[in-house]
Amino acid sequence: MSTAARGHRAVVPTSGAPLPIDAPQSGPVAVLPEPTDLHVTAVAEAGGTVAPLDAQTRGLVWLDPRDPSGLADALDAAPGVGWVQLPFAGVDAFAHLIQEHGDRVLFTSAKGAYAEPVAEHALALTLGTLRVLPKRARASSWATEPEGVSLYGRNVLVIGAGGIALEYIRLLAPFDVDVTVVRRSADPVDGASRTVTTDQLDAVLPDADVVMIAAAMTSGTAKLFGAQQFAIMKPSARLVNVARGGLVDTDALVDALRTGAIAGAGLDVTDPEPLPDGHPLWSEPGAVITPHQADTPEMVAPLLAERVRLNTTAFLAGSGEGFVGVVDPVAGY
Repeated sequence: MSTAARGHRAVVPTSGAPLPIDAPQSGPVAVLPEPTDLHVTAVAEAGGTVAPLDAQTRGLVWLDPRDPSGLADALDAAPGVGWVQLPFAGVDAFAHLIQEHGDRVLFTSAKGAYAEPVAEHALALTLGTLRVLPKRARASSWATEPEGVSLYGRNVLVIGAGGIALEYIRLLAPFDVDVTVVRRSADPVDGASRTVTTDQLDAVLPDADVVMIAAAMTSGTAKLFGAQQFAIMKPSARLVNVARGGLVDTDALVDALRTGAIAGAGLDVTDPEPLPDGHPLWSEPGAVITPHQADTPEMVAPLLAERVRLNTTAFLAGSGEGFVGVVDPVAGY
């Protein structure tokens, strides 16, 4: 019997939809801004040639999620690039580049690749808020009033239907919860009892015991949760956000926690981010905040490498088939 650690596995989203542009021309691939052996090897294992950025470069693996200006400079310096692999599932930092170059450059993201570690973290935040662990962690004396809620049999509302949402739903299965998914389309989602469109969010919020946000950050989803949404939620409801801080109106969340409009919040992302020292959220007993570390570099590096290998293989084939995590330049994710 093998004793090797399982580790996280990349979740490959279903594909097969036509590309938003013509298939990119294959050629040398640059890995920037700081190439790592792991990701260079991924390109090589797919049969690709890793080379410095120049006029001959046709593919670009961009590893820094916090340097969109660097990617802009790289695209200006190498106008022959037809495929760019971005490092995160969320591509909002690169939205302007996708809009500017999306008519000739195919952008692929890591959506789905990090689903396992992020969903695992979302489950931890869910259980932690239900079991009032934020309050317990701050306590300095023995509590005498019983508190805490079981996850078993609860109503869970999941915002989004990407890899993280799907893996979170899978992890919820042993708890026999009732899952409702809110997404752009009403297509059924495995593990969910119902799926509704985003415009129906307010209609399904009042029944939710837990709301877990795993949606993309776009102009249409900014501040998706504000004062109106918190006002119609159960006072016992918990909010979990592992997507982007800007999906939630932070001031409205602080008010909701202070007034008891909701019971707790588990946040791996905030707006602003980093959350400044002294911000009111830090002192809210119902809130637990982790510093955008649902997936650490050690967790995601091999998962991104696998995405790079898959997409390099598709890139070299030249047929336009096999790309994973294709970014829709119109939808913005």
